[in-house]
Amino acid sequence: MSTMNTPESSTLGQSVACPSAYDAALLFPIPRAQARAALGLDEALPFAGVDLWNAYELSWLDPRGKPQVALAEFRVPASSPNLIESKSFKLYLNSFAQEKLANAEALRALLTADLSAAAGAPVAVNLIAPTSPQAFPVSVLPGELIDSVAIAIEHYGPPAPELLKADAEQPVEETLVSHLFRSNCPVTGQPDWASLQIVYAGPRIDRASLLRYLVSFRTHSDFHEACVERIFLDLRARCGCTRLAVYARFTRRGGLDINPFRALPGTPMPDNLRLSRQ
Repeated sequence: MSTMNTPESSTLGQSVACPSAYDAALLFPIPRAQARAALGLDEALPFAGVDLWNAYELSWLDPRGKPQVALAEFRVPASSPNLIESKSFKLYLNSFAQEKLANAEALRALLTADLSAAAGAPVAVNLIAPTSPQAFPVSVLPGELIDSVAIAIEHYGPPAPELLKADAEQPVEETLVSHLFRSNCPVTGQPDWASLQIVYAGPRIDRASLLRYLVSFRTHSDFHEACVERIFLDLRARCGCTRLAVYARFTRRGGLDINPFRALPGTPMPDNLRLSRQ
């Protein structure tokens, strides 16, 4: 894969016809290195994690031409050199609509090979029947909701880590949740909405300051993955967290939702908790 892939050099953000045949070349990988360099990161990442994608519009044909459907879960490791741009992902998945395949396992094998090649690292693929009890039941993010904090907010961008405050004299272990997050797609300029869960130990983070900080992404343009990495780094640097995990559940666009998770190494990977807005 080219290391020069950028949204500007692609057809992303432009009108594109729905593909009529399976085509792995539709996938558009974007190197993570540039966005991470802007955050002061190099190859030695201070976090582990995963980009957890869910697909709701996946269909193909069986050998006799009968349409088949499934839901799909994809787990792209945060350590992969590339992220996969979401519109290209959607076009790629739609390219299977008229493709005859022997069975669901044949589809899973193709998806695994193509996505792993695009990401530059092994991608885990799980196909789920729509009638399965595992078919993304609606749940909630565990934690204390901070959205009811009565505060005035005036800053909506760029992200302002200086807003964060923590009390070193009050060490805690807690989980905080907000549904007020919004950022913007750097390709289309359209809004991206998310719920965030922050699990941490260390100095007690001031709720009002955290809410103001999260809202400061409201006019910021960046990919979902980069936003979560910025939040992780800012919380760790400004609040002195000794244990930290940031999990964002973004609302669905184009039949896909993207849910980045970043945490200190050794933290278990998250459950796939579909929320009501997804």
